[in-house]
Amino acid sequence: MRRLGPLILIISLFSSLGASAQQITFRDITAQAGIRFTHNNGAFGKKYLPETMGPGCAFIDYDNDGWPDILLVNGESWPGHPGAQSTPKVYHNNHDGTFTDVTAKSGLAIPMFGLGVAVGDYDNDGYDDLFITALGQSHLFHNNRNGTFTDVTKSAGLWGPNEFSTSAAWVDYDRDGKLDLVVANYVQWSIQGDLFCTLDGTHKSYCTPESYKGSSARLWHNLGNGKFEDATEKAHFFDNTSKSLGVAILDYNGDGWPDIVLANDTQPNKLYLNKQDGTFEEKAVPSGIAFSEDGIARAGMGVDAADYDRSGRPSLIISNFANQMVSLYHNEGNGLFVDEAPSSEVGRATLVTLGFGCFFFDYDNDGWPDILVADGHIEDQIEKVQKRVSYNEPPHVFRNLGAGKFVEVTESLGSGFASPKVGRGAAYADIDNDGALDVLMTTNGGRAYLFHNEGVTNRSLRIKPVGVKSNRDGIGAVITVSSGADKQWKMVRSGSSYLSQSELVATFGLGQKVKADSIEIQWPSGQTDKLTNVNAGQTVTVQEGKGIVSTRAYGAPAKKGAPSKVAKLSAESKP
Repeated sequence: MRRLGPLILIISLFSSLGASAQQITFRDITAQAGIRFTHNNGAFGKKYLPETMGPGCAFIDYDNDGWPDILLVNGESWPGHPGAQSTPKVYHNNHDGTFTDVTAKSGLAIPMFGLGVAVGDYDNDGYDDLFITALGQSHLFHNNRNGTFTDVTKSAGLWGPNEFSTSAAWVDYDRDGKLDLVVANYVQWSIQGDLFCTLDGTHKSYCTPESYKGSSARLWHNLGNGKFEDATEKAHFFDNTSKSLGVAILDYNGDGWPDIVLANDTQPNKLYLNKQDGTFEEKAVPSGIAFSEDGIARAGMGVDAADYDRSGRPSLIISNFANQMVSLYHNEGNGLFVDEAPSSEVGRATLVTLGFGCFFFDYDNDGWPDILVADGHIEDQIEKVQKRVSYNEPPHVFRNLGAGKFVEVTESLGSGFASPKVGRGAAYADIDNDGALDVLMTTNGGRAYLFHNEGVTNRSLRIKPVGVKSNRDGIGAVITVSSGADKQWKMVRSGSSYLSQSELVATFGLGQKVKADSIEIQWPSGQTDKLTNVNAGQTVTVQEGKGIVSTRAYGAPAKKGAPSKVAKLSAESKP
């Protein structure tokens, strides 16, 4: 291992030089973009637990024009304490860096104590639908393909559960071509059952989840024809000790079947191994992600998965409470994960902060996934009892230097971005078709932030999968991009982060390379498609079994593609 020291140093040096040469900033464009949103958490002095959660957010191209639109989840006022009506907000992308509030005509202006959101085309009609989690009744909204949505919760069979639902994700866990739904649930809480907790022995403070009983996550199986069945128990997914806030999908053992991770708050995290027969086996303890290194169940918030070191295996990041540091679980390839955070700057820099939204994304397009964590405490008086901890906290961005090394670069990304916030949800997308990933962030009881990524000179290639036998969004497809000696891959996934959903288009940073030598897409159906010599600087839409069906150069409209570039390897199908 010591022999790698000089090599790692050289890689880190060149990577750092590349980063400084690009001089990247995340500029706050919220106001000029037309995003005017304030989260209503309902707080009026009673310190009810749901007030601390904050809203999720999502990017969804709901009208299929190739430009990601924005959804911001909202809470509502408590009964007996009326305020201005608050609903989720939808903003349409105007293709010029601005957005228009289209909530009123969208059909989504429904009051609810909303928390999280997941995006996916559950009926394979080519238009993405929305599932919004809530305190009480969550809602499924069907995309009507005309800029409006219809609440189909009852007709879909999802009506009834009155739960404290948080993050959600679409996943085709049985690989039948239809998206199923996993919904995380937090604790059993109600106004009537609210408890008195205190930090100073006198005044009421927000209780920790340890004060309340847990609640099992739910797994909804897609039956087709717009109907779902609750498969939680028969899939061996039921566990009412969980207190789940984050959901991530990954194939941690490389068998081609999607597994599920739940980030739990004060309870052990869960890792559900897909048994390929419609059931799961919980494996968090033997895999090493259930507890911290010292055997403590931490307060997990957000979660994401990615191959950050090009090992060919997905690793995990889980954001935790203050004084616990972020978890960076490296996938060792033998069924085990090892937390690299304590020996990394990722751990040292996040020890005091309280993380929520978190994800891997390649913000500088160098081909190595970086890390973002949105931070903010739950108690606005925390400074009075813990001097090192703040209510408003800056986010973290850690640049991936390769060789498993990260360095924090937050302050270099602009004062607006690095300023303290009460951060909660976070998502990314390329909002203006320039090939660089922009960031959306929400705050608890405050405004939303839209940050435009500026100064990136590295090239990228964006791939939008369209399933045929597989689900239409290609969720679960594994895309491998090779350029020279560099090889990187991503699984197309719904969910991750905290209460939020990033865009489904996969962005691959290529550094200064002008093309991808080869692209391989392994679809959930078992189909494998290969493309060769695909130029950087464009978004390519790839249809399962057909190849490239359209291309769009950055800053240009879409064009018909060249399917002849694809070699279809249907013979490689697997069950």
